[in-house]
Amino acid sequence: MGLTINQIRDNTTRARHLMQRSRQQHFAVGAFNIDNQETLIAIAQAAQKLNAPVLVEVSDGEAKALGLDNIRDMVDNYKAQYGIEMYINLDHSPTVEDCKRAIDVGFEFIHIDISQANHDATTEDIIEKTREVVEYARFTGALVESEPHYFGGSSNVHTEDIDYEEIKKTFSTPEGTKSFVDATGIDTYAAAIGNLHGKYPVPKELDLELLQRIRDAIECQISLHGGSGTPLHYFEEAARIGVSKININSDMRYAFRTELEKVLAANPDEYAVVKLMPQVYGAVQTVVEEKINAFGSAGKAVI
Repeated sequence: MGLTINQIRDNTTRARHLMQRSRQQHFAVGAFNIDNQETLIAIAQAAQKLNAPVLVEVSDGEAKALGLDNIRDMVDNYKAQYGIEMYINLDHSPTVEDCKRAIDVGFEFIHIDISQANHDATTEDIIEKTREVVEYARFTGALVESEPHYFGGSSNVHTEDIDYEEIKKTFSTPEGTKSFVDATGIDTYAAAIGNLHGKYPVPKELDLELLQRIRDAIECQISLHGGSGTPLHYFEEAARIGVSKININSDMRYAFRTELEKVLAANPDEYAVVKLMPQVYGAVQTVVEEKINAFGSAGKAVI
C-alpha cells in the first residue's frame, strides 16, 4: 500500500533510536537477509520469541527478485502480525539510483556500495556517490552505510580456506576510516577486520584490537558484514566494543538448503509445498535465534 512520508520518518526516527540504544547498552542488531517469504517468517518468529529488534535486509539480486514495494509491504505486515521491532536494510546496493528508490519506498537503512559493481572504483568516486545518497536520505531520515573499498567473498558456501594474508591487505585502518566518515557524513561504517562474506570450512578470525582502534577513531555506528561462520565469542566482544549491526546471510541459506533437502527426501510423495516449509523455516529460525543471543539483542526490542 505504501507509507506516507510521516510514517517513513517515524520509522527512521525509531531506527536511529535503536542504533543509539545499541551503543549505550552494548548490543548489536542482527541484519538478516531474505530470499523468500519463508525466511522472513523465520526472522519474525525469532524476533518475537526473543523480544529482539531485527533488520531484514535484501541485496541487489534479492531486491530485484522480490520488489522493493513488496518487501516493504511484507515486512510491515509481519511486523504488525507478530508485534515486533523490525526494519529494512538495502544491502550492498551498487548504484545511487537504487538507493534513492529504496529511500522513497521507506527503507530505514541504506547501504551504498559502489565498489560492489566496480571493484576498481576510485575512492573519490565512492565518496562522491556516497555523499549523494547521504544528502538524498536526509528527506526521510534513512541511515546510510558505506565503506571505501571492495569487501571480499560472496554470500555462499565456500570450499576453499581463507587466505588471511590477502584479506589483511583490505583491512580497515583507523586513519582511513575517520577520513572516509568525515568526507561522506555516513551514519554507519562497514568495517573490515577479518570478516568475510560467505561460509568457509574454517572459522573466521576477527581482529578485535583493530576494531577497538576503529571504534575510538569515529563517532558513527559500525557494522560487520560477513558474519556467517564466525565463532560466537567474537560477536559478544564486538558488541561490547561498540558494533551496532551485524549481517548474517550464508548461515541461514545453508540451514534452509540442507533442511529442505532432508524434508524433500523424507516426503517424496508430498507436493503441497506449504506443508513442507514449516520445518525448513524452523531450521532458519534456530540460526537467527543463535545470532540474536550472541549479539546481546534479546530483550532489547522497543515496540
